Amino acid sequence: MAEKIKFSILIPAHNEEKYLPKTIEHIKAASINYPNQVEVIVTANRCKDRTVEIAEKFGAKVVYEDAKNLAKIRNAGAKAAVGEIIVTVDADSCVSPNILTKIHKALESGKNIGGSVSLKMERMSLGIFFNMYVIFKLGALFNGLPAGAGLYWCYRKDFEKIDGFKEAYRVAEDIDFAKRLKKLGKNEKKKFIQKVC
Repeated sequence: MAEKIKFSILIPAHNEEKYLPKTIEHIKAASINYPNQVEVIVTANRCKDRTVEIAEKFGAKVVYEDAKNLAKIRNAGAKAAVGEIIVTVDADSCVSPNILTKIHKALESGKNIGGSVSLKMERMSLGIFFNMYVIFKLGALFNGLPAGAGLYWCYRKDFEKIDGFKEAYRVAEDIDFAKRLKKLGKNEKKKFIQKVC
């Protein structure tokens, strides 16, 4: 009997051939305690390089979304997901080897609605710096949220309860997502946490 999918890892990708292999390798290392229970979903966004070929080579499911809207790209991956737990991660980020185990334990405890984790990124640019350290950090501060960014996690049922990422947001869709997930957690007497690993 096939194992039930526990985790759906969502990766939005626009021309990420340089970074995607390392990211998926890190996910595979983190999946060692969950054989055949982790699916990786790469949402290809107007890719003109080998992103799709690489994703398929590494066994990822590929979906397509051409909109210039990160919330819509993330949601396209979520619509294809069948796992019990949704984890979003960028294509240029590295996850720790114990991240999935920690997330699983945090959710199974019944005390947490989900959370965010700051990740090491493989590249930096002025635009990324502005988004990370100006929009996100200040936005998180003013919304009473942890300043983590890069990876978000929760049960798929809770992702669906809050309707995923709001596609009306062109930027800071992750702050809005965290804010609404935190509110859901408060209503259910659960915590939105950071730094599970």
